[in-house]
Amino acid sequence: MEYKSTIRKLRAIRPDMSLSSDFIVGFPGETEDDFNKMMKLITDVGFDTSFSFIFSPRPGTPAANLHDETPHAEKLRRLHHLQATIEENVQRIGESRVGTVQRILVERPSRKDANELAGRTECNRVVNFPGGPNMDRLIGQMANVRITQGLSHSLRGELVIKD
Repeated sequence: MEYKSTIRKLRAIRPDMSLSSDFIVGFPGETEDDFNKMMKLITDVGFDTSFSFIFSPRPGTPAANLHDETPHAEKLRRLHHLQATIEENVQRIGESRVGTVQRILVERPSRKDANELAGRTECNRVVNFPGGPNMDRLIGQMANVRITQGLSHSLRGELVIKD
């Protein structure tokens, strides 16, 4: 598959690359085999974010008139399975960052703790970390942060101070 070959080449250069895609489940005519092939792609590629939803016909589009035999409950089961798989990827990838030093763009004070800062890695993962004294000067700057914990949708870390 050309798509997976391209991903392998990109990952050879940038192993920690983040991949996201949109997924529609329950498109008219989708079989269980079709769904399983999509799930294999999701597992093989290791997407760590997605926008996923159940197909809904839009008036005026060619798909709006397609016959749809798949029950809504089955579409919902497929969607939940897909989203759970992506969540497993998110957790695994987050945990793989523990112990690494990530270059963070410090964006703002943390939403949960005014004594912490929040920023994003080069892979767009949110990292929360104690800002220390004069933390306001870090906002808008790049900082090195050692990742100490991988959470479901963010990372925790500590500022690496250069000597």
